[in-house]
Order: sequence, then C-alpha cells, then structure tokens
Amino acid sequence: MKVIVASANPAKIAAVHSALSLVWPDKQINCTGVSTVSGVAAQPMNSEETLQGALNRLHAISDAQQHAHYHADYYVAIEAGLDGDCSFAWVAISNNDRISKTRSASLPIPPAALYAIQQGEELGDVMDRMFNQHNVKQQGGAIAMLTNHLLTRSGVYQQAIILAMIPFIQPQLFNI
Repeated sequence: MKVIVASANPAKIAAVHSALSLVWPDKQINCTGVSTVSGVAAQPMNSEETLQGALNRLHAISDAQQHAHYHADYYVAIEAGLDGDCSFAWVAISNNDRISKTRSASLPIPPAALYAIQQGEELGDVMDRMFNQHNVKQQGGAIAMLTNHLLTRSGVYQQAIILAMIPFIQPQLFNI
C-alpha cells in the first residue's frame, strides 16, 4: 500500500507508517514524505487556521497525484497548531476523493512558551531553547519535552491517524 505524507518531517512520516501498520498488519506500508506548504502561518494560532493548513497540505499532495510519482492509496496531512493555551494537531486523510479528519490530543503549553509563541516564535524553536535541545520538532516534539518522554509527538499523532482512519476501516458505517 502506497501512502504519501504531506511532510518531510521524519516524526510525521514515522507516525503515519506506524499507525497504518497497526490498521493493516498484513499489508506492506510504503510511506513517502513530500514537502508541502500549509498556506497558513508557520505557527497556526487557532483550530480553524490549523485545520486549513492540514487541508491545504492534503490538497497539495492529492492534487499532484496526476503525476505517477505521487499516485498513492492514501494521502495524509498533519498540521500542528495552538488552540487557546494548548498545542494539538489536525490530521486529514484522503482516499479516492474522500476525506476524513480528526484532532490529536492537546497538551498545555507553559505560560512563558505561550508568550514567546504569541510574539511570533514557533513552538519547536521555543522548546529547543527551553530544554537546551536542537530540532525538537523532528524528534519527540514539545510533547516529549513536557512529559519527560512519557509521550512523543509521533505517538500522539499515531493515535489521531488511527482515529481519522475509522471511516476507511468501517466504510459501511460512513457510506463510503
């Protein structure tokens, strides 16, 4: 099964591969990441903007399917953003012009980090500085830093991806 992820971020690609391997344990899952633009701010500041970023990324890769290199069974986009004082992500998945979407778990952002984000910084950069790390967003993410590595960005995304797959797992219940 070929899957294209609307990101070159290794954490997102790993989350998609892991989630779909759980959904279809008997299938070989081939995940390819393709760098896309979200069309929204680098740090989306609300749920609507974050969802729009995920949908923009999804359309960018699924519209490119006319090129044989980009043809896939599923297209997956993940966009992280803020909702109030919490960080979360929207996951959008398409298959044959049908789209399913869901949100990930939310994590509270410390006030100092939230302030820095409101001043224009991205969450990953703020976490790098707060925890003296480099490129947290392509590793365990803010989630790992804030939970002492009890959770990872990829693991939380994996759950949201599986939830977004429900209409494709149970198509008879969704008239697909």
